[in-house]
Amino acid sequence: MRTYLDCYPCLLGQALEAARMAGADELEQRAILHRVLELLGDVPLSSKPPQINQPVHRIVREKTGNGDPYREVKAQSTREALKLLPWMERTLADAEPDERLETAARFAIAGNIMDAIPGRQYDLQDEVRRALDEPLAINDVEALRNALGRADWVLYLADNAGETVCDRLLIRVIEAPVRYAVKGRPVINDATMEDARAAGVDQEAELISSGSDAAGTLLETCSPAFRELYERAPVIIAKGQANYECLSEAGSRVFFLLQAKCPVLARDVGVPVGSTIIRQG
Repeated sequence: MRTYLDCYPCLLGQALEAARMAGADELEQRAILHRVLELLGDVPLSSKPPQINQPVHRIVREKTGNGDPYREVKAQSTREALKLLPWMERTLADAEPDERLETAARFAIAGNIMDAIPGRQYDLQDEVRRALDEPLAINDVEALRNALGRADWVLYLADNAGETVCDRLLIRVIEAPVRYAVKGRPVINDATMEDARAAGVDQEAELISSGSDAAGTLLETCSPAFRELYERAPVIIAKGQANYECLSEAGSRVFFLLQAKCPVLARDVGVPVGSTIIRQG
């Protein structure tokens, strides 16, 4: 997915939010915004949003000296999701066997609300209930079921810390071994190895690092070892908006699980804002 002009205010808002969370004073915040504005003036609209987002957050970390501005936000999101885990586990156990894959996928999608979008507020329990009850705007769950049935292993591309807890439920219903890929270094509230372990994902899957500090999965910024795994993966589950922005044209072995939280992405996918989606690439 390419960058749209509507992405620019969001990128500036993210930079300002991250600078404030990193403890920058007003002069430092202003200097960061100036650097980001210069960056935005030079990038082509053909770029994917994470290709711009990556240097934006590098500017924040460099100027503030804070390597993980969202550390506490991520920890709080994980604690919040862990409180709901027992209820989600009971709900999944009560589902009919042929409904468990979709139920678990819906839990994973519900967790995708835990995003660092400036001004966004949510109630996680309400989002989980909504994700269980509302029709999916795009529902390729049967294609996902068939692909998983043929796969000898699965690559699962993580998104945000906190929703990692919800991902555990989907990993459990996948019969094939799962390799769960997290960021190599902090970026926004995306899950790192530390965040995935705090959520207990290491109890469900093999944790691997993409080696990248870009939101989503920008393959050119990932480690050679990760790229080799990506190329070999028979099925790829890609969580969240940034993974869609990076991999929307990556082919039919990729399945996107996300909420369409911003109007730009919703238009690109062709669904209303707020829609929940299981979409085969």
